[in-house]
Amino acid sequence: MAYQVLYRKYRPRVFEDVVGQPQVTVTLRNELKSGRISHAYLFTGSRGTGKTTCAKILAKAVNCLSPHEGDPCGECEICRGIDNGSILDILEIDAASNNGVDNIRTLREEANYTPANCKFRVYIIDEVHMLSISAFNALLKTLEEPPEHVIFILATTELHKLPATILSRCQRFDFRRIAPKEIAGRLSDVAQREQVNLSPQAALLIANLADGALRDALSVLDQCIGVSRDLTEEKVREIVGIASNEYLFRMADAIFERNTGEVLEAVDVLYTGAKDIVRLAEDLSDHFRALMITKTMKDPNTVLGASNEMLAEYQAQAEKAPLSRILRAIDLLQDALERMNRGGNKRTELEMALIRICSREMDSSPEALLRRIEALEAGNTAIQPSTGRQPAEKPAQAKQKPAAEKPQPSAAERTEQPSEIPAESRIQNAEPASAENEKQRNVNASVSRDSSGAQNASKDAQRFAQWPEILQILKNYSQSIASAFSGSSAYVSGDLMLIDAPNKIAFELLRKPVQRDRMRDAIRRVTGKTYRLGPYRPQEKEEEAEDPLRDFVKKAEDLGIEITTRP
Repeated sequence: MAYQVLYRKYRPRVFEDVVGQPQVTVTLRNELKSGRISHAYLFTGSRGTGKTTCAKILAKAVNCLSPHEGDPCGECEICRGIDNGSILDILEIDAASNNGVDNIRTLREEANYTPANCKFRVYIIDEVHMLSISAFNALLKTLEEPPEHVIFILATTELHKLPATILSRCQRFDFRRIAPKEIAGRLSDVAQREQVNLSPQAALLIANLADGALRDALSVLDQCIGVSRDLTEEKVREIVGIASNEYLFRMADAIFERNTGEVLEAVDVLYTGAKDIVRLAEDLSDHFRALMITKTMKDPNTVLGASNEMLAEYQAQAEKAPLSRILRAIDLLQDALERMNRGGNKRTELEMALIRICSREMDSSPEALLRRIEALEAGNTAIQPSTGRQPAEKPAQAKQKPAAEKPQPSAAERTEQPSEIPAESRIQNAEPASAENEKQRNVNASVSRDSSGAQNASKDAQRFAQWPEILQILKNYSQSIASAFSGSSAYVSGDLMLIDAPNKIAFELLRKPVQRDRMRDAIRRVTGKTYRLGPYRPQEKEEEAEDPLRDFVKKAEDLGIEITTRP
């Protein structure tokens, strides 16, 4: 007997054997048990999800002589005749090659004849979206009012190409992509029947490669069995021609470290080992997608379907880079794949994309330019804080001596000045100094020495530009926590992260150990570092509170003394 491929050998014979489509099989079985059979069905969904299989089971079930709970028995002469092709009342038509109006006219003429052996004449039209407009118009009347002995089952992967007049006359069933775990379970069952040793990790890898199509997964398993009957994850990767996890993690680490040379060396090794460049780019894109999902979801395994060991590796690597870098890597890899499909040197396209990912200055996209502007603005805000001066200070400034009258410091004094005066004070005192300003600096220095550690750290803190990403992660933990920190910002000073929140509830939440741990975990996922947390107290607020000139003006106003300000 000729060899039969696995997806045909293990094609389901009853609805119960169909994997991952309960929303279809349960409804069809109930209709068959109650006798509520429609004259036209439309099965839609991606490839390899069971549309044609369910159509053939339905065709047998409506004609079976002894059905059982809506399933065909598989033993009567009708079921056996349909399986071996001897009964001609079940017709399967490929619309891709029979898409003309003449083919549909012939079908309409044949539909008027009563079936020879079965109760119903069933027409299964596969890829029905390939019919021409005139063919659809010819089918429309028959589809609307078919003979009582005719059932139409239409199958398509592109529902949007069907006219609305056809859709409205059919009972529609949507076939979903099958979950990787369900595909892996079916593969393990088939491998056991074929006496093949298939590891769970290998089955899960094949299931992820199939992209929700069980037929594709069985085809990959069939290919792997032709090489070895002892299949591990590494063996499957070698047979299919995809990069190993070790290489993907190593390349991602090099990208996060901006080590362009190591990334290009890895590409050269894989290319020399006959790895397909397009598949390598797809694998890298899928790897960064896994990091993106790991970084943004509380339970990423519901989407990834990875093993516990693999998930732990994803989580460890996702903490090494912010989400913006991961998204940028995916964008550039997808652009490279698009250019590869248009032609050109595929290896060069991938290498150019990897260089752009590693080198931030090489990215000239509008998003990259916007990130650079935001970084510059954040840096300027950190080194040039607002002085918060009040209009009442202007008279005092007007009475100051001109800068020319102030004695110039000696060379030795100019040399020692940067180490004696903080950077913030030098920026704020760029204007001509006065006795009042000198007194104010002494007050500020006294306050800084007596303030808490968070207040001292606020002087040299740099604005943390990735704070919105942390707030986005907090939304996955708790919407109430994220709302409490709405409108907040953060600053970094060494290993201390200072939070400036307009809502006092935010700091009350941070005093609770559980909420503080969630905040630290979100920060660690974005930055890869663990920070101590504290409140941000800008130096300007302290200067404003200790300004003696403002106190003097206030006391004068209270006594009824008129204060005149000059521009």
